[in-house]
Amino acid sequence: MIIVSTDGSCLRNPGGAIGWAWVNHAGPADSGGAASGTNQIAELRGVLEAILAHPGTEPMLIESDSQYAIKCASEWITSWRRNGWRTSTGGAVKNVEIIKQIDRAITAREGPVRFRWVRGHVGNYFNEQADKLAGEAARAVRDNPALGRDETAPAEREPSRPQGREPATAAAKITISTGKSVAPSAPTAGTLTLF
Repeated sequence: MIIVSTDGSCLRNPGGAIGWAWVNHAGPADSGGAASGTNQIAELRGVLEAILAHPGTEPMLIESDSQYAIKCASEWITSWRRNGWRTSTGGAVKNVEIIKQIDRAITAREGPVRFRWVRGHVGNYFNEQADKLAGEAARAVRDNPALGRDETAPAEREPSRPQGREPATAAAKITISTGKSVAPSAPTAGTLTLF
């Protein structure tokens, strides 16, 4: 099973520079950002990028400290799709374009995608690494807006990027290394797995 932690960062919510990141528990990571956005967009972008970066048949578990991102991708998405991308009260779904991209990425991926909520900022190594990379990406774009791209309207692309790219921020490549192999950890207190 592929286990990936994701996170998003917004330096001033809404409207500040944003960063997103994913960290594969067995190795690679990636991050990026945009000059302006919301924390919700950043969290969703981390989920989308993680799915796109891990094609194939192997089951995938995404860990996130964002209940919003997890519920969008695993609970609410089915009803929204069935209701023509409207909420149960008939209102427009917020962040619908990126949520539709997540829906397409999950559907296109041969293997199943599952989600687990983890409590943030309590020492979960992979969550902390994703948080760090997302923050670094947001700060890099804030300091040099030319590095960012429009994360609120991501370009359409097929979910076919290869797994195992080197970790990156919008400014430079960053390697995450503990100097040893890190085995995926079992769920601990403060986790909720959605299957």
